Amino acid sequence: MKLCIIGTGYVGLVTGTCFANLGNDVICVDKNQERIKCLQGGKIPFFEPGLKELVSLNKKAGRLKFSLDLASSVQCSEVIFIAVSTPAKETGEADISAVVAVAGGIAKALKKPGTATGRGKHYKIIVNKSTVPVGMGDVVTNILREDGVPDEQFTVVSNPEFLKEGSAIADFMRPDRIVIGATHNRGFNVLTELYRPLNAHIIFTSIKSAELIKYASNAFLANKISFINEIANICERVGSDVGEVAAAIGLDKRIGREFLNAGLGYGGSCLPKDVSALIHLARENGYEPEVLNSIEAVNDFQIEAFIGKITRHFKKLKGKRLAVLGLSFKPQTDDLRDAPSLKIIKELIAKGAIVRAYDPCIAGRTAIPGVKIDQDAYTAVKDADALILVTEWAEFRELDFERVKKIMQRPVIFDGRNMFDPAKMRELGFTYVGIGR
Repeated sequence: MKLCIIGTGYVGLVTGTCFANLGNDVICVDKNQERIKCLQGGKIPFFEPGLKELVSLNKKAGRLKFSLDLASSVQCSEVIFIAVSTPAKETGEADISAVVAVAGGIAKALKKPGTATGRGKHYKIIVNKSTVPVGMGDVVTNILREDGVPDEQFTVVSNPEFLKEGSAIADFMRPDRIVIGATHNRGFNVLTELYRPLNAHIIFTSIKSAELIKYASNAFLANKISFINEIANICERVGSDVGEVAAAIGLDKRIGREFLNAGLGYGGSCLPKDVSALIHLARENGYEPEVLNSIEAVNDFQIEAFIGKITRHFKKLKGKRLAVLGLSFKPQTDDLRDAPSLKIIKELIAKGAIVRAYDPCIAGRTAIPGVKIDQDAYTAVKDADALILVTEWAEFRELDFERVKKIMQRPVIFDGRNMFDPAKMRELGFTYVGIGR
């Protein structure tokens, strides 16, 4: 099929590249000239394992192109995916301005002579891949109608994405499920055929249900994270070990072990904004979501509690040299959006600490005010009064801790992800502080 993916951010680029790899002709469109120029030159604007190679492969095969021309890309495509960002506003609601603008651009393209001729080959399937509030399918449909595009020339479909940064290609190619929300059989049939090579479990729903499924899924994941952090906070007060507790309750098939890892809470571009957007949606419809409110409250508290542990240990942080290992919100990505590291660093600097940091994916690529970002972990921890583990990159597990102890000013570890073995660290002579242990 001929596809147009509007938006070359994380979701758009991964989606477009993977569809091209399935044999489709894909044009990825963006209004950002610099980004399109970089993509045309083979440069990827963010880190995702395997993506650069897959983009290169499909570009060479002629299946993947990048363009600034929205109108011509829409006109020559059978299926048009809207994959632009919907960041949270200060109120918590999703900012849908980019989706609205794209819908207007699609409408203008379809009104041009010869681009739409009823239910023939120019009929367009317009797919909301962006995470949008419930009712956005109606909004996009009405924009096209009001701009003069007849109903018989298009249909709008909701097809939420469930990609995890760091494993997005595998998630696309081997999905847990594919959700297709539509009002017409043609929308269901075309999307089903498009996803057929994946041999995946497809769920057919209404558009509004599909829109809510994405928010509900992310909110439930956030709920598991905040729940185990709440248990960790209780463990610290009663002398239990959250690792032992999580391992046992995770064996219950009704619960499952995934996302039951106590630590610094969730961050990134999805969970924080999606929980906030769902809270706003509930309130807008006259319901106060107490569980969702608590998810946010516990997540915010984790950072405060962790900084409190550091402060209580040193009494005063002014002049203390602290080494932060891990900056991205999770391993296998360079995404700093809502990363716990930024909140922690900001507070430490405000209290007078001198902060150095290292992250396998950030070094040399990003500047953080007031922080020296080193090229390796050993340089970062040299002469440090404490090592603060924030992101559980695998390479940190393999550090030579005898060497680390020798080059640190004081052998102190604050483990924000419970990555290290407390007994082993103490045996090596470290003062060790974890979460719920």
